[in-house]
Amino acid sequence: MEITSGQELRQMYGQPSERARRKQLSALDAHCRNLIALSPFVVIGSSAPDGGADVSPKGDAPGFVAVLDDRTLLIPDRPGNNRVDTMTNILNNAQVGLLFLVPGMNETLRVNGRARLTRDESLLAPLAVGGKVPRTGLLVEIDEVFLHCGKALIRAKLWDPATQIDRSQFPSLGRMLADQIGGMDVAEAERRTEDAYRNRLY
Repeated sequence: MEITSGQELRQMYGQPSERARRKQLSALDAHCRNLIALSPFVVIGSSAPDGGADVSPKGDAPGFVAVLDDRTLLIPDRPGNNRVDTMTNILNNAQVGLLFLVPGMNETLRVNGRARLTRDESLLAPLAVGGKVPRTGLLVEIDEVFLHCGKALIRAKLWDPATQIDRSQFPSLGRMLADQIGGMDVAEAERRTEDAYRNRLY
């Protein structure tokens, strides 16, 4: 049976606890700053003008997301597939949601706010890796931030080595792309993927 109203949803779930309400902050505190400094991975949620939703993973050395002040983050853009889905969405709808993960830690950090694109080299230069300055970055002005409990990651056993698959049991990215796109040589697709992983991370 489909749920069609907020009232019906609240009747099923009740109200959030006082703790769940009060943990929502309007700016970063020391714990939030420390978690971001330890995080090598953040997922960015954005939406297009037509209502389509998108999520994009961003990863680098722990602390790659710069905390400019208690209300502002800077996420460097590293070389990728040039689809620029997130950036295109932000040009039309600034609202974003971020989810920070830290390996070995089940709790996560959620940030909701408004993003804009920057190519200000004075901001981006400190985020260079191997002398390569990011072409652009996302400045995120924080509206709300809060810690998220670890139940989902505990259920998933995300950091448990025993749950990791044997990667050889699943097709390579080159093989999958060749199957999906068609007309592509598998060996060449795998060569390109390996070259990107080895030589074009920055």
